[in-house]
Amino acid sequence: MNETAHALGAAATLWELVDRRAALTPHRPVLLQGERRLTFGELRGHSERTAAGLYAMGVRPGTVVAWQLPTRIETVLLTVALARLGAVQSPVIPFYRDREVGFALRESKAAYFAVPGEWRGFDFTSMAERAGARGVFEAYDALPVGDPSTMPPPPACGTDVRWIYWTSGTTSDPKGVLHTDRSLIAGGSCLAHALHLSEDDIGSIAFPFAHIGGPDYLVMLLLYGFPAVLFEKFTLPDALDEYRRHGVTTAGGSTAFYSMFLAEQRKRPGRRLIPTLRLLAGGGAPKPPELHHAVVREMGCTLTHGYGMTEVPMITMGSPDDTEDDLARTEGRPPAGMEVRIVDGEVRLRGEAVCKGYLDPAATAAAFDADGFLITGDLGHLTDSGHLVLTGRAKDVIIRKGENISAKEIEDLLHGHPGVGDVAVVGLPDDERGERVCAVVERAADAADPTLTALTEYLRARGLAVHKLPEQLEVVDVLPRNETLRKVLKYKLRERYG
Repeated sequence: MNETAHALGAAATLWELVDRRAALTPHRPVLLQGERRLTFGELRGHSERTAAGLYAMGVRPGTVVAWQLPTRIETVLLTVALARLGAVQSPVIPFYRDREVGFALRESKAAYFAVPGEWRGFDFTSMAERAGARGVFEAYDALPVGDPSTMPPPPACGTDVRWIYWTSGTTSDPKGVLHTDRSLIAGGSCLAHALHLSEDDIGSIAFPFAHIGGPDYLVMLLLYGFPAVLFEKFTLPDALDEYRRHGVTTAGGSTAFYSMFLAEQRKRPGRRLIPTLRLLAGGGAPKPPELHHAVVREMGCTLTHGYGMTEVPMITMGSPDDTEDDLARTEGRPPAGMEVRIVDGEVRLRGEAVCKGYLDPAATAAAFDADGFLITGDLGHLTDSGHLVLTGRAKDVIIRKGENISAKEIEDLLHGHPGVGDVAVVGLPDDERGERVCAVVERAADAADPTLTALTEYLRARGLAVHKLPEQLEVVDVLPRNETLRKVLKYKLRERYG
């Protein structure tokens, strides 16, 4: 990390980081979207006026404001404005629906809820009303504005909880993960340090900004002073024109993104898909070594992969100066300040980027050991060079396109279907998605075998988010079980169908 980025990384709060960067390079661009261009100075100025508008609405330091918005310049302005006020913000992934949204609003006790109105054919305002949300306001292309002189000073403490992110984990309901400005700055600093980026780079945010990766990336832009292209809707090949027009040098997101780019590259072998691209980077899902080598060989760029979670946005990251074998077969190394401890094969973590815990105090108590290390539930080991190799997960969670999916939530809903005697949901390896969701159904007595279409329609009707729907169905006479408690042996299902 260069000296300027290192000095900026010592900022106590996200707003202080925005303010310092704007003072250093006010005229350099930070956000690019279509024909729109926002500079670091404009990011500070517009966000402060939005903060004043929110203050006039009644938002105060500590007020909980939930938002469910697509990846747009306005979304970044809103989140920075809330950071200026010292509000507690609770981002919600845009493709979550009534079940998850209602739960997040109730658990966080959000006093305000920002939505896009009708977006991509879905009425978010109506959903907010069904959920009983308070203080609903639309923030798609217009934000509240006011006079900054009316506001109190910005927050000075970066270790207060000001962020509530949501993760499914292994339970049927999401868990509210508590972060501070400093934990998010530490996570973004880890990413920036590993990737060796510079102010000459052009980045890209093609994933939901409401994901924990959103502030990770924003912090990286602020530390190094380079811009990113925002994609409200990411599809290939449609997005390629924007990558080429802006000369993007670094892209990525998760294993699914690598696969999508590679598939497009194979349509035009011998010609670089994005001529300026030098680095693909991401995490959030298993990465097959074969996919790594294919991307490097066919796309002519470096591929670095990392390990993170909602509780710790960046734990380890591959670096361009790692060996090719380490890049292909490990999750990279932890940065200074991130302690990785392996206990009985399980990965445990301690450091500034680790969350403060969960909204539920009991979940917090269960998540940390006596030495203050977060118990991840992931299995792995460290190599002699300090690189982390993940070998599996103790948690029964499926990671599809970088998003955690609870198998139990899907199983609990499917148990109500008349054609399902019993069911086990597992994640199976998938080159495109990282993992795909497979439902293995035990036949119900005197019932016709259910079809995949029937089951997905059943789950949709009960409000399950689209990205959690099973993509594969297997119907069996009996599920494999152990001989003691008759527990379903999911590893046998993974072996059989994976």
